[in-house]
Amino acid sequence: MTLPGLAWRLGLLCLVFLALAPVQLAATRGTGRLAGRLPVLFHRLFLRVFGIRVTVRGEPPAGPTLVLANHVSWLDVPVIASLRPLSFIAKQEISAWPVVGGLSRLQRCIFLDRSRKVATAEVNALVAGRLAAGDAIVLFPEGTTGDGLRLLPFRSSLVGAARAALADPTLEAICLQPLAIAYTARNGLPVSRRDMPDIAWYGDMDLKPHLSGFVRHGPIDVTVVWGEPIPFDAATDRKRATAAAEASVRAALQAVRNVAAVPAAAPPILLRPALS
Repeated sequence: MTLPGLAWRLGLLCLVFLALAPVQLAATRGTGRLAGRLPVLFHRLFLRVFGIRVTVRGEPPAGPTLVLANHVSWLDVPVIASLRPLSFIAKQEISAWPVVGGLSRLQRCIFLDRSRKVATAEVNALVAGRLAAGDAIVLFPEGTTGDGLRLLPFRSSLVGAARAALADPTLEAICLQPLAIAYTARNGLPVSRRDMPDIAWYGDMDLKPHLSGFVRHGPIDVTVVWGEPIPFDAATDRKRATAAAEASVRAALQAVRNVAAVPAAAPPILLRPALS
């Protein structure tokens, strides 16, 4: 991507953001569906202008759902957020980041301050309220980004929000829904270990060279797989449910990698899901 091309794309995104931000800010103070729909449209535009092509398999969540997804990159957020109205649980530091913090608040993210011992309980209460209102909330239970080549263990602590939500008398059960994210191709060729530093952002990687590689090296194909919902009620064991979600994500990632190795065996389904 040339420098003028990058400037054009960023300029377009800025103009759209400036047009939508006041509307979204007003919408987040109300009770309508617009607050969920506008971020979907913005993230779809972001993916289009940067050549991110999303293939979706499985059925997205319906009703109050805690989505448990693997985490590879900042790019996971626009990919997931382009699928349907939802919000994220994010670390507190992100709220103070330039631009990204503002975008996160407009996405109605819930921020977790890991330096405070009571933070998990507070976040669980916030998530519970949102789930009781019928929202879908995305949690990255690995707790950090990985290198995209392996799945880290899922932590079950924040899944306690699912149980807290059941205190609402209108809810008898909610769902945990696994979501696998796999970056499969770059410029039409299978992603290799050498490509991953341009896509995955983890550890002590510097952001500037990472973003430079992201914008310079061509279109990216990503496959997301919605797993089977895991019913969660008052009798459900939180740790077992989390382990089941981890196993589902692990199996989906392996299946996607197997297909990517022999693409002719399973042609992708390019999907632009309707807003719900």
